[in-house]
Amino acid sequence: MAYKERHNRLTDSWLKFVIWREHHIKERTFLILLSLVVGVLCGAAAQLLKYLIHLIAGTLTAHFSSTNENYLYLVYPVVGIVLTVLFVKYVVKENIAHGVTKVLYAISRRKSRLKVRNMYASLISSSITIGFGGSVGAEGPIVYTGAAIGSNVGQAFRMSPKVLMILVGCGAAAGIAGIFRAPIAGMLFTLEVLMIDFTGMTVMPLLVSSISGATVAYILEGYNAEFFFAQSEPYFTSRIPWTIALGVVCGLMSFYFTKVMFMMESMFRKIKAQWAKIIIGGIIIAVLVFVFPPLYGEGYGAINSLLDGNVEAIVNGTFFYVDRHSIWFLTLFIAAVTLMKAFATSATNGAGGVGGTFAPSLFVGALTGFLFAFIINNLNIGVELSQKNFALMGMAGVMSGVMHAPLMAIFLTAEMTGGYQLFLPLLIVSTLAYFTIQYFSPYSIYTMRLAKAGDLMTHQKDKTVLTMLKIGNVIETDFKEVHPEMSLKEMVDVISVSNRNLFPVTDGEGNLKGVVLLDDIRNIMFRTDLYPKMHVSRFMAAVPEVIDVNMPMEKVMDIFDKTHAWNLPVVKDGKYVGFVSKSKIFNSYRKVLRHFCDD
Repeated sequence: MAYKERHNRLTDSWLKFVIWREHHIKERTFLILLSLVVGVLCGAAAQLLKYLIHLIAGTLTAHFSSTNENYLYLVYPVVGIVLTVLFVKYVVKENIAHGVTKVLYAISRRKSRLKVRNMYASLISSSITIGFGGSVGAEGPIVYTGAAIGSNVGQAFRMSPKVLMILVGCGAAAGIAGIFRAPIAGMLFTLEVLMIDFTGMTVMPLLVSSISGATVAYILEGYNAEFFFAQSEPYFTSRIPWTIALGVVCGLMSFYFTKVMFMMESMFRKIKAQWAKIIIGGIIIAVLVFVFPPLYGEGYGAINSLLDGNVEAIVNGTFFYVDRHSIWFLTLFIAAVTLMKAFATSATNGAGGVGGTFAPSLFVGALTGFLFAFIINNLNIGVELSQKNFALMGMAGVMSGVMHAPLMAIFLTAEMTGGYQLFLPLLIVSTLAYFTIQYFSPYSIYTMRLAKAGDLMTHQKDKTVLTMLKIGNVIETDFKEVHPEMSLKEMVDVISVSNRNLFPVTDGEGNLKGVVLLDDIRNIMFRTDLYPKMHVSRFMAAVPEVIDVNMPMEKVMDIFDKTHAWNLPVVKDGKYVGFVSKSKIFNSYRKVLRHFCDD
């Protein structure tokens, strides 16, 4: 009883503070303060996630041999997936896979509201998955965690949905900035990937959160870049044609990576039993990690080896006993690892692991760029490319293509490696990779799922607002129903008590059969001699089109444009629900536009 009283007192005190804030601190000023708080919290969460991953992975692999095979690679990833599945099923009790996609859905369909448990669920589950060798990244989970922190901080202060959306973006930006120590890339991630508009109200909070998240990382980890890269080989303008070629190759590799991910995702979706997913996915990831050890975890060790010029280190721990200096062996091994990464990542997630595609895209990009330069150098055509430089460019290229975020890819690669001297080639590769994959797919790996369901927000405000509108909020139900067997006299009686000039015709089971328009029967409705002779079935009209209650609003508007109708009936499983009108949609559209899109 005493605990309940204390809780009630705390709740009342908090509510009084929230009300005081609403009256004394302007929303924009308070938003900056909240963005600072969110940035610090998300920066700390990012550091905690990195610490847990390194602690688990370091403990498990500390005794592994670098010159012989390690059979525990066959066990660790499966154990990690099982532990993750148990944690998600019995503790979280919610599907938390595809974190970035979940954030995009929350922005477009849930008014940017995320649950309290999302602040820790992805953090814990992904640290288990990756620490035990799951071939995924920590960045998707930290984006989900950061977005949930931003959302719940905003909800605690009863902020409007417009401000909640910005705070969700702040949390995501701070998560990226904190895990990579890349504040500019964190902000650009929110603008390009989460597609929050670049306006005066959004830029400052995003910057404050990104900088504060990165600052936490700098305080705890120091000022060294995430990946060690020293540009010992200059970039010459004569290499621009090869840089252009690499951009196209990275775009094609991005398309391959995305297609494999969705192919595998579709395969696992067809498997209903969780135990079957664990067995199939576990076998795939265990075998791949055993044969190709660089696929273990995030793969950042392999990236560092390539950027450091230590190529042979990438084959450490394999059971291949051939000459590690063999050009053909290195070429085939690196090519196989590059192509298998998409299968390893999708198998990890499909089996029940939790992780993102951020790190895998960096991994594939580094190997693609290195392999491109390695092959050219060994063709003996009189060209010598810097393998380190091209590995760095490849990181930006594949990330740009996979995420459809060229600016973020450029700045993230530069910030986390210190490779600012390669800014021009980074621009070239990232831009060309983006345009190449655009030819094959207009959507990123994150947005494709939402685009198919009509739940995708975009930078086009018209489409964004239509995405936010729900058909259920604009249905009008004050129409009087009539039935086919009713006489004209009964029809006139219904008209007398209705304030509408449109009447849905339904049968005894509620199925929509047509409509009666007042204008169509005005010439006979006062002819009493026709009252017993005429029935609704004779003068009802067919509807030009029917709207399903689950139809996305963009498709609803397309139907209105095609039929030139002003009112259309709405059905659910064939049963009449109500009508939706253009005027009602336009009024709701204007309200949402003012609410979400004003600076």
